[in-house]
Amino acid sequence: MLGARLGQWLSLLVCCLLILLKAEGGSVGITYLQSAVAKGAVCLDGSPPAYHFDPGSGAGVNNWLVHMEGGGWCEDVERCLSRRNTDLGSSEQMVKQFGFSGLLSSQQKSNPDFYNWNRIKVRYCDGSSFTGDVEAPVNNLFFRGNRIWEAIIEDLLAKGMRNAKNAILSGCSAGGLASILHCDRFRALLPAATKVKCISDAGFFIHAKDVSGGQHIENFYSQVAKLHGSVKSLPASCTSRMSMKPELCFFPQYVVQTMQTPIFFINAAYDSWQIKNILAPTAADSGKAWKSCKLDLKKCTPGQLKIIQDFRAQFLSALTGAGNSSSRGMFIDSCYAHCQAGKQITWSSNNSPAVGNTKIAKAVGDWYYERSPVQKIDCPYPCNPTCQNTDSESQLPDI
Repeated sequence: MLGARLGQWLSLLVCCLLILLKAEGGSVGITYLQSAVAKGAVCLDGSPPAYHFDPGSGAGVNNWLVHMEGGGWCEDVERCLSRRNTDLGSSEQMVKQFGFSGLLSSQQKSNPDFYNWNRIKVRYCDGSSFTGDVEAPVNNLFFRGNRIWEAIIEDLLAKGMRNAKNAILSGCSAGGLASILHCDRFRALLPAATKVKCISDAGFFIHAKDVSGGQHIENFYSQVAKLHGSVKSLPASCTSRMSMKPELCFFPQYVVQTMQTPIFFINAAYDSWQIKNILAPTAADSGKAWKSCKLDLKKCTPGQLKIIQDFRAQFLSALTGAGNSSSRGMFIDSCYAHCQAGKQITWSSNNSPAVGNTKIAKAVGDWYYERSPVQKIDCPYPCNPTCQNTDSESQLPDI
């Protein structure tokens, strides 16, 4: 009797999940790029790279949106080995079907500007924001993120993207960083007549000191760059200027100063991952004074809130100081969130965050199609009541 009841509940749950997927845009099958293996373009474990592709239709058949998955980085062999047998290090561990939502949704009502485009979700399995290129494996680990990016883009060009009328390179978190680092290269690979822009969702990680005065995030990115051989794949327009420390070109504030391609930044000014890992990483908080505050800003002391507000000021200074051309757009809300474009609830639902009565989906669409310039910066926390549904963490691991 109990087994039968459990079976009924499981069947109901599966049905609900399928209905939800259909409502948000559906489940899209995986494509393994076997041909990339011969080029050495492989995941940490040597398996082929992969992506999910939902073809465009109607007026969107020649429009392409390439979205790169996030998932942190690995800065040493031990951390990379811990990812090797997960979906962040092996395509063999990836789900075969992926639900497209938010920016990738195929539903016109919830994604009116991009629903009928060719939409691609590039899976992340290299641990370097698609920048690594080391010839010899280390402890049976392959550091080939840049080769993966090149192989997938080459494959998509052959599948029709070379004829694109419109094209967007986007990403979330570590993928949002990749969308900045690879933006100008993406533009260069497409015809001059193609309208090309980039979108970075929660990818503007800032170069800042932690609460102990240390350089935790600088040291971390330096380790990532060294292990993965990333420097040669970072934008030359940046590394040529930062010749003493070219690995600092992992930080967007130095890259975007010389970027040529239009880009839109979606970011929380109080990015939850950055507060937890750049401002107050565990290594800089041995007494765990920040533990409760990092989980819920309402539990921060007045002194901690002052430090967090100062961090917001640093973030905004890094963002606006990196150049403020009319071709750039931004949606900077005051939510405690990380990655907001890939989920319907934060992209364009009734409960999505808004800045100046504008939600993220409309802001991005207005900017891409140049219906109006969009450079929205929210008031300081806790001023925005629409943030109540976004105070949750993504799957990006702590460092």
